[in-house]
This record gives sequence, structure tokens and C-alpha cells, in this order.
Amino acid sequence: MRLTFLGTGTSFGVPQIGCPCAVCHSSDPRDKRTRCGALIETHDGTRLLIDTPPELRLQLVAAHVDRIDAVLFTHEHADHIHGIDDLRAFTIQRRAPLPMYAAPETLAVLRERFPYILDDAPRPLPGTTRPEGHLIDVHAGTPFHVNHTSILPIAVPHGRTPVFGFRIGDIGYVTDAKSLPPAARDALRGVKILVINALLRHEHPTHLSVGEAVRVAIEMGAQRTYFTHLTHDNFHATLAAELPPGIFPAYDNLTVTLDEDVPA
Repeated sequence: MRLTFLGTGTSFGVPQIGCPCAVCHSSDPRDKRTRCGALIETHDGTRLLIDTPPELRLQLVAAHVDRIDAVLFTHEHADHIHGIDDLRAFTIQRRAPLPMYAAPETLAVLRERFPYILDDAPRPLPGTTRPEGHLIDVHAGTPFHVNHTSILPIAVPHGRTPVFGFRIGDIGYVTDAKSLPPAARDALRGVKILVINALLRHEHPTHLSVGEAVRVAIEMGAQRTYFTHLTHDNFHATLAAELPPGIFPAYDNLTVTLDEDVPA
């Protein structure tokens, strides 16, 4: 299995607009963070896109992605869905709507904001195209399949918004979580790669902080844990040097697999 971090930044992205801080002006490409999204490719070749952030087209081009089989939405916040139009390239290619999986609450928002993608009528005019999606509701704790790949949605708290993490084989992906409740920990127990958010150095009401994320990572004990949804609070290199063994800050376009050595 292969995981590509398409974007690893917070809702502001890094650099932030108009910010004079040193991280926002860093020359290290790992400090340039677009909004959060990921791609998981399973052993049978199934490609699963997690979220459609605003920079999706640029992310997919940078990662040389030419095909996906389905989209998994974590929740309905703008930084996780507002790149949905960029799916048009895939729906034209497949000549069919893309399956899109999410909680019923998220599906309701998608229907409201993007009816031209999700309604069969009206059809586009001859010679024109539009992205097309087929919505499928899924529920926490109940696995579903895309091709031969089993996917487990996992409920995590994010302020007033319910969010899904996903377990796909030995990869667990969780973003925009304030904590990992007992049921989520049980569902993620034994993953070899764990992805969790680590927003800031100080505590935040709806996200894990770096310190909280470190504690969760140590308690979960995955072989490798990667932090995502990072702000301009940290230089990549500084944070990487501070983290305990087996815990790493992710960065845009980082690809990891279950059978490779840990990247530098």
C-alpha cells in the first residue's frame, strides 16, 4: 500500500496570505503547505482520494495522479471539499460519476453547495462537461468496500462538526480531530502507519496540538506516525528534529509505503 500526502497544511495554508513570519518566507519546500488531502493506493491498484481541498488540481498534477476510483470525504469544511470541481478530469475520463463516500451530514452539505455536480438534471449542453459524483452515505464503525478494498470510517470529534477518519488496511488517516475517543483507538489499534493532525504548539479547541498528538502517537504505538494539518507554527526541519523516534511531520507530495525504509 502507498500513501501520498497531497496537502498537509491548515485551512490557511502555508505561507499564509500577508504573513511576515520566517516560516511563511522559508526557502525549504517542505514548509510550503497546501490544504489537507491524501491519496491511498492499495495492493489491488485501487486509488482512494481523501478529500478535495482547494488546491486539488495542483496537488494531483504534482503527484502525477491520472486516475482515482473513489473519493472519501472526512467532513464538509471548505478546506476539505472546495476543490471538488477538479474531479471533472476524472469523470470525463471514466465517462461515469465518481463514487463519493461520506457521512450523511457531509453528503447533505455537498448536495446543497454543489447541485450541478450531484444532480442528474439538468445535463450539460452538448460540447460542454461538468464533474459528476455519485453520493454514498457511510456510517462510523461499518466497513464498506471500493473494489476489493475494505474501508472503515471512524468517528472523531472536531468541535461541533463530526469528522470521519479512515482505516484502510494497515493505514489509519485522521485529520481535524481534537482527540481519539476509545472507539476510535480500538478501530485504529495495530495500524502500521498512523496519520493524525497536529495543528499548533499550544492547545486548540477543535484540533490536537503538537504535544497532544505526540502523546496520542506514543499511546497508539504505530510503527510510523505522520503529523498533518500543520500551521506556520513550525519549520519542518525544526519539528522533525524535536519529535520522538517513529514520529514525523509530513509534507506535501511525500509518499510512503508499508514496505519501505523510513524517509529522511
